[in-house]
This record gives sequence, C-alpha cells and structure tokens, in this order.
Amino acid sequence: MIGLDTNILVRYFAQDDPIQSPRANQIIEELTESSPGFISLVALAETVWVLERSYGLSSAEIANILRTLLQASSLVVQNEVQVYAAMIAVQAESAGFSDALIGELGIWAGCTSTLTFDRRAARLGSFQLA
Repeated sequence: MIGLDTNILVRYFAQDDPIQSPRANQIIEELTESSPGFISLVALAETVWVLERSYGLSSAEIANILRTLLQASSLVVQNEVQVYAAMIAVQAESAGFSDALIGELGIWAGCTSTLTFDRRAARLGSFQLA
C-alpha cells in the first residue's frame, strides 16, 4: 500500500497541470486491489477544501468525487464508514464535508454530540449548539 497526498488527488480530479496531472493519472491507474493507495482523512479533507475553494466545485460534484473514491477497490479510505456518512450529508447539502466528517468521527469516537457555534453544522444530528 502507498499513501496518496492531497496534491496527487487534486491533480487527478482537476486535470489542470500538463505535467503533474498525467503523472497523477498514472499513479492512480496503476493501483490495484492487492497494492492499493491509502487516503488519509487529512488528505481527503484538504482535497475537498481545495476543490471547493480553488476550483469552485459544487456539493454534488464533491459528493460524486467522494463516491468515486469510496467505490474504488484500488483505494483504502481511512474511516470509510464515516466518510460515507459525511458524503451523504454533502450530497443532501446539509453541511460541508469537514463539518459532517467532524460530527461522524465524534460519533465513531463515542461522543454524545459535538459542540459548535456553527448553526449550519448544528442541523446535523451529531452536533449541538454551544
């Protein structure tokens, strides 16, 4: 298994660099189920942030990217169950990915809720307004 950094994932999905994008494609396409790529939560959250902020991707586009990553047998996504639940929240436009993931990881860790000042995040069942 080999870890994949944010910049590999961004170049793969953005296809905006004439040198790095083809190399990212090659890296991703050479991964297999027996020799997969690992995507950490940090790399995933950074990737979503960059694609939203720098490339202007919509919630639906982000949800599709997350679904693609989760369905790839050649990728291992850290805490994939929590990432899937966060993806559903993004798809429903209930919250941003990072907020949804924070809430889901809190549940995974045994938290009764996650306190927040963010009213949008508080709409998720895993959060409570402080």
